[in-house]
Amino acid sequence: MIPAPTSENELLERATALAGFTLGELAEQYGLVCPADLRREKGWVGMLLETCLGATAGSKPEQDFQDLGIELKSIPISHTGKPLETTFVCVAPLTNVHGLTWENSHIRNKLSKVLWIPVEGEREIPVCERHVGMPLIWQPSDEEEAQLKADWEELMEFIVLGKVHQITAKHGEYLQLRPKAANSKAVTEAYGANGQPIKTLPRGFYLKKPFTSRILAAHFMLPAEDTF
Repeated sequence: MIPAPTSENELLERATALAGFTLGELAEQYGLVCPADLRREKGWVGMLLETCLGATAGSKPEQDFQDLGIELKSIPISHTGKPLETTFVCVAPLTNVHGLTWENSHIRNKLSKVLWIPVEGEREIPVCERHVGMPLIWQPSDEEEAQLKADWEELMEFIVLGKVHQITAKHGEYLQLRPKAANSKAVTEAYGANGQPIKTLPRGFYLKKPFTSRILAAHFMLPAEDTF
């Protein structure tokens, strides 16, 4: 087991050292089995990178490198460097949300500083042959944080008012809220329109592709997607 990095520079050096390797090569180094596809192993790439970098959080609801205040996010990209899917951030709270603010929210903590690691994600490339790209460490600008906060407040208002079922992927400019569950039987508690407890699918906060595309474009000097 790799010890946790003791500084941001050490973490970035470790991540940079992974660039150019395939997922299969990295898995072999750590005695892990590379899955044939990721449909049932959605978190596998992230788990592999956590292992390679010495992440400590595991499944705990905190930043992957808590001592450094840094979250790790892998991002599958196309051959042109564009994100291929939205990025899961964290599970959304559906109960006990009165008094919760953006400033003390779990999602703000997660997004305060992120180590992004692009990974080839085109489906025609076998998982084991997909290459890891160059990493970057990102912090939201004042403008980005203001919009993330506005999106979060809009989505949380639906939850507080018991209107979680009315939320669609169109709500939010940078953030979206959508169901996150292994199957339709994995339900959790939420509020109904009259404040009564109801059962619904868990929801997760996701960053929309145009937003993550802009982050990558700014760092790697790529053309960004224009529309949200």
